[in-house]
Amino acid sequence: MAELTTAADDLELGELQRAKSEMTDAPAAPAGHTHGRGGEGGRHLDRTFSRDPQAFPEPTSRQELWRFAALPRLRHLFAAPVADGPLAYSWAANAPVDVVPMSDPRVGAVHTPFDRLSAIAMANATEALVVTVAGEVSDAIVVGAKGTGGVSYGHVVVDVAPHATATIVLDHVGSAQYAANVEIKVGDGASVTVVSIQDWDDDAVHVTSHTALVGRDARLRHIVISFGGNAVRVTPVVRFAGPGGDVELLGLFFADAGQHIDNRLLVDHEMPHCKSRVNYRGALQGDGARSVWTGDVVIRATGIGTDTYEVNRNLLLTDGARADSVPNLEILTGEVVGAGHASATGRFDDEQLFYLQARGIPADQARRLIVRGFFADVIERIQVPELVERLLATVDRELEGSMT
Repeated sequence: MAELTTAADDLELGELQRAKSEMTDAPAAPAGHTHGRGGEGGRHLDRTFSRDPQAFPEPTSRQELWRFAALPRLRHLFAAPVADGPLAYSWAANAPVDVVPMSDPRVGAVHTPFDRLSAIAMANATEALVVTVAGEVSDAIVVGAKGTGGVSYGHVVVDVAPHATATIVLDHVGSAQYAANVEIKVGDGASVTVVSIQDWDDDAVHVTSHTALVGRDARLRHIVISFGGNAVRVTPVVRFAGPGGDVELLGLFFADAGQHIDNRLLVDHEMPHCKSRVNYRGALQGDGARSVWTGDVVIRATGIGTDTYEVNRNLLLTDGARADSVPNLEILTGEVVGAGHASATGRFDDEQLFYLQARGIPADQARRLIVRGFFADVIERIQVPELVERLLATVDRELEGSMT
């Protein structure tokens, strides 16, 4: 790719006047080897965990957790408005999905909110969806969520028993102002894929926190796919409950003019001999198209034998689009198998387009081939054929819209 860009702090208009304080309640992390944020260590460990929304200050872009966020588009949710547009959920008749009260002991067993909106969502959700996987499930468990406008709060629990296997798809469509939490418990020796699709209408706002706890010798593939919505923010957090855990975090997003897609993740390597791979790819087109990717990986002093690598690639298809990419890696032990990160943001390569056109491929098909090739590294890992077909069709539709 020709032109590389670096992330820069971008304070939203009016945020300096609203800023009250930074989140400094958590103790400072011990000194260690740190990449990202100019060598300043420990900042991405500074998190408060609480179910009480009042435990968190009003979010501002001076706080690390909300840096680059589309705060003006989210601010109406900070006051915890009354839910007036519940989502319509759907799933197959034989799917292992139950609706339970928020007092169910499985709710909150894995996830404790670490930002204001997550706490608001947990305090205002009246019920939770629980997906229970007790054995080997061959077909994907698809939970559809359709919004019809208004404010809504949600909570989803994925409970995977030891040695069980399954694929769970959370598919969001329609219009909504939606704040939610998802918690994923992966039992020892289990293997699960969880896919969250954000294919909203253009006016939707979706803010969601995902927390996963991965057991001994268990495997989790977590996939975030964002196409629609005015503002979408997904914040996955992964922790390990025992050694031998293997996690793959994949992301794919396509931002159009005026859209803001924000992914901020944390992989916390506290247990020994665990592995994580992160691969997020995004394409942007149109004036004001914006994406943010922040990848925090922490290897604690007890995380000996860790093997981790994270990468984010962004493709700018037009002028007027912007992608911020911030990888952070903190290593508090010298006994690691491997640890690294990479990030790049570049413009569409006109030389590749010329090469294909010179061989008789029309410009629109050549453009489609290049973008599909850019996404291929993530798409081929999804391994849900009907979902892959849908994703490729969506990419083609987005590109066709940009050429009309």
